[in-house]
Amino acid sequence: MSGIKKRQWVKPQTPPNSDINVTPLVDVVLVLLIIFMVITPLLEKDIEVKVPDTEVQQNNEPPPDDQLVVQLDEQGGIKINTEVMPSQEEYVARLTKMLAAKQKDDRIVFFMANDKTNYGKLIGALDGAKAAGAKVLGMATEDLPQGAVVPGQEGAPPAPDAPPAPPTP
Repeated sequence: MSGIKKRQWVKPQTPPNSDINVTPLVDVVLVLLIIFMVITPLLEKDIEVKVPDTEVQQNNEPPPDDQLVVQLDEQGGIKINTEVMPSQEEYVARLTKMLAAKQKDDRIVFFMANDKTNYGKLIGALDGAKAAGAKVLGMATEDLPQGAVVPGQEGAPPAPDAPPAPPTP
């Protein structure tokens, strides 16, 4: 029995498979999709900004006669309504006189600065108004119309005491 040889079976070699197995690819893509769906809402961060409430002005009434508007030009020159101030000291002195004539609660000063005005000059004007006795400081966002005359200043017509008569057709 020694002459009997055992047969060895050799499995034939299979040719390489060049097809893509799609199932693991789909699994990975779905897992990534779920991860991005969960993370995306967490990435949205908002910066909270406190914005002043807007007021809708429905009538076009002129500003009150005693309203103070300080204007700053590009070079840092200061005007109180239409009066040009030669220096910071004279600005504070003139504003102090104007505010002293008002009641304490009516000491309001509005500022209009040119877009190219130096920020330091604007802060100096704001500090000067506070030193002069202003209780409330406001920032005007729209320019005065060209040639507008602020009532109560030199060369301005006196403010009417009675409302104007309605126009006749």
